[in-house]
Amino acid sequence: MNNLKIFACPSAEEFTKEICDVLELPIGKINFMKFQNDNNFLQILETVRDQDVYIVQTTKPPVNERVMELLLTIDAVKRASAKRVNVVLPYYIYSRSDKKDQPRIPITAKLMAQLLEAAGADRVITCDLHNAAIQAYFSINCDKLTAESLLEKYFEDKNLSNMVVVATDAGSSKKAYKYSKFFGCPMAMIDKRREGNDDRAIGTTVIGDVKGKNAVIFDDEIDTAGSMIETARILKEQGANGIYAGCTHGVLSGPAIERIKNSPIKELVITNTIPQTEEKKLEKIKVLSIAPLFAEAIKRINEARPLGELFLTD
Repeated sequence: MNNLKIFACPSAEEFTKEICDVLELPIGKINFMKFQNDNNFLQILETVRDQDVYIVQTTKPPVNERVMELLLTIDAVKRASAKRVNVVLPYYIYSRSDKKDQPRIPITAKLMAQLLEAAGADRVITCDLHNAAIQAYFSINCDKLTAESLLEKYFEDKNLSNMVVVATDAGSSKKAYKYSKFFGCPMAMIDKRREGNDDRAIGTTVIGDVKGKNAVIFDDEIDTAGSMIETARILKEQGANGIYAGCTHGVLSGPAIERIKNSPIKELVITNTIPQTEEKKLEKIKVLSIAPLFAEAIKRINEARPLGELFLTD
């Protein structure tokens, strides 16, 4: 690896350390602070001139603070004459605001792409976008990694018998089909309706056979857990033997933890794309590290090698 430096924004130190440990590199030195008027300030404490720089940021709340930290870091690195500025977003900020499906609302996911480019980013590396079309919001390179292989290996090692993969709704059926094909098992789907903006999901029935089977629900993220818990409830009513869930991004906001704790889900498997606080750590929640995958992507980009084996195109 040549002329490579990796910096962590304030909430991303742990994830960045994992990446740097894999690559056997030190974390870049950077100092963040706030003035008394609440303005953010930072200084890069080492040279980045003609370096291939990677800036890692997560979405640990408050999210808008994370956005500002990231934009300022990009600008500072760009002004310090970095050769290339790469932004690493394990979870893409505002990814769910990806379309204009109501009158007079913003498409914030696209605005984020424009802000990153305007700040000086040359490339974005992210994972399992809520909508794959977000890649098209960029005029710079946007590489989308996936946690599919990580989740597949975990559940393959569990060796669940009589397994069925369940899609939470029609929108996630394509992803569920990929998993069912990998495991060589049938799939089922929940017929679901969502009401307004309150994240309330109402399931009506199961399309497919789940009775007596070990059902595994796969999705790209779990936020308030409304869809996941509604799906688990219906699966239980329909006679599923064991209910498991796997997703890339554990947003786990609002009532999510309480819902999961009291749900019939035996185990929820997520990755560490979003840092989890102590109160969100339940015995039934298993966290897998996806940092090694990002480390490999960074190494390949730096060495001008293909990423084809690391991510899947939809």
